[in-house]
Amino acid sequence: MSHTDTQFDNVTVIKQANVYHDGKVTSRVVKFADGSQKTLGIMLPGEYTFGTEAAELMEITAGSLDVQLPGSDSWQRVEGGQSFDVPANASFNLKVYSLVDYCCSYFG
Repeated sequence: MSHTDTQFDNVTVIKQANVYHDGKVTSRVVKFADGSQKTLGIMLPGEYTFGTEAAELMEITAGSLDVQLPGSDSWQRVEGGQSFDVPANASFNLKVYSLVDYCCSYFG
């Protein structure tokens, strides 16, 4: 799946960074007028496991990684311009190969 939006208008950005995995993954929260929010972030090369509370859409805007989604033994390559969905209350694994720029949207 590809994504063509390049900017968000009329939003609030939280200055405090979310920092994970010893600083190798960071993000900032973007809040929209309708109450929804997204995070914009960067991941450095490495292997990571993340958990979800809400369902997520991870849009990769640059870089490449492999993702192992919940319930799967296989890995799927995702590159800039592609995305993947993660269900709520789940865990997923990433192998990041180059600096990854991402946008994460939350549902539910």
